[in-house]
Amino acid sequence: MHFTPQPYLDPGSGSFIIQIAIAALLGLGVAIRVSWSKIKKFFGMKSKPVDEDVDSDDAQS
Repeated sequence: MHFTPQPYLDPGSGSFIIQIAIAALLGLGVAIRVSWSKIKKFFGMKSKPVDEDVDSDDAQS
């Protein structure tokens, strides 16, 4: 007679799997945030030009 044990995950293994999933999601978020300008450039989105502060122009005159 051949015995096959049932699959089993103890609470420690389940907790470890959850930690890996959370770390992967957070890591993906950081990677996207760091390379966001490259992603926008790839899809053809242009960034808006930065307007200069109006007060600085008045102070110079």
